Amino acid sequence: MNSIIEVKNLGKKYAISHRSGNYLALRDVFANIIKSPLKFLQKKIGDVTKSNLKEEFWALRGVNFSIDRGEVVGIIGSNGAGKSTLLKILSQITPPTEGEITIKGKISSLLEVGTGFHPELTGRENIFLNSAILGMSRKEIPKKFDAIVEFAGIEKFLDTPVKYYSSGMYVRLAFSVAAHLEPDILLVDEVLAVGDAEFQKKCMGKMEETSKSDGRTILFISHNMTAIRNLCKRSILLDKGKVVMVGNTEDVIEHYLSLAQADQKSLYEFTPQVTPASINRLGIIDNDGTHKSELSVGENFCMKVEFTCSTKVQKAVLAILFYSPDRDLLLYSTDADSSGEAKDYDEGNYSATIKIPSFLFNIGKYSFDIMLCTPNVGKYAEQKGLGFEIVDTNNPRSELFWRNHPGKIMSRLDYKIEKI
Repeated sequence: MNSIIEVKNLGKKYAISHRSGNYLALRDVFANIIKSPLKFLQKKIGDVTKSNLKEEFWALRGVNFSIDRGEVVGIIGSNGAGKSTLLKILSQITPPTEGEITIKGKISSLLEVGTGFHPELTGRENIFLNSAILGMSRKEIPKKFDAIVEFAGIEKFLDTPVKYYSSGMYVRLAFSVAAHLEPDILLVDEVLAVGDAEFQKKCMGKMEETSKSDGRTILFISHNMTAIRNLCKRSILLDKGKVVMVGNTEDVIEHYLSLAQADQKSLYEFTPQVTPASINRLGIIDNDGTHKSELSVGENFCMKVEFTCSTKVQKAVLAILFYSPDRDLLLYSTDADSSGEAKDYDEGNYSATIKIPSFLFNIGKYSFDIMLCTPNVGKYAEQKGLGFEIVDTNNPRSELFWRNHPGKIMSRLDYKIEKI
């Protein structure tokens, strides 16, 4: 056998504490102690007792697979399936709870946009810093510097602090550094979704080139099924921390899409997450306010979203992404104003209504992701892989107006967000 990665009975367990009560500022704590010290002590004893109530959550359990040298393998699955946890374990960012992993070779990881970048440093300085963090030697960095800059396409902004970079520029520079490390194994999470279509194509070509000419092994996580099809001959499907299927990419994708399409709802309710924010409830409603998962061609509808900020979230946007049945990006929109300025959200509960115009979608099943995030920084709350269906009503205008242009971006939808 020529296996470069072997995973046997891999498991990763987390302990989730269940605590009640809202966040208190330090001044409130002191005020409570002074006003009623006995009551405060009783409450703290109760909190300690409740904090012992912990739930075991297995992000991965009983995972087994092997990957041969030079293979390009896709890892797919819905949000929370354990994909990113798996790559973090393989990258030795977090240790497994159980199981055995055998890796033969040097690993390079591209797991999150801008990981290892310092916002106050320039692009030039961050190339040296990030390359060193990822294991490139002091002699190698100057030799590959020009190639990294050329591939990233950031020559004009090389001496600009990266805190002023767009998320696309971040990911271009991060991928370029990782791609020029020449590792035996390259682990790529879903960061390429941030880049534009031209750069994504460039990255795909680079990964394909390195796998074929240099014999490198690539593990690639993506929700873009077209990218998985084009790059990976074999794929792994994860669901709720377990391997559901390993095999030919086309067969694995077909099985994944059949599972995803079966879970279409008009109303989604989510378990509240930890700070700083969580998406609690999401409904698909028509003009009459009726929840629907099945809509007619040309029918106006809205996404009704309820989310909570448990602390102040600065410079954030509420973003929604719509995908075709094959998970090709059709539309990306945020609540940023016309100048692209993000907003500050104070602590509290919010309700957002996003109006979706008529005749936007043709007949078929679609999915969407929704998230509260700060560009170039990260995601505060996210729900992915939600779905709805557009059905035929013999409407003569049942044409998707960008049907032949996958990846088209519509920058503005009508958002109404209020504190509740």
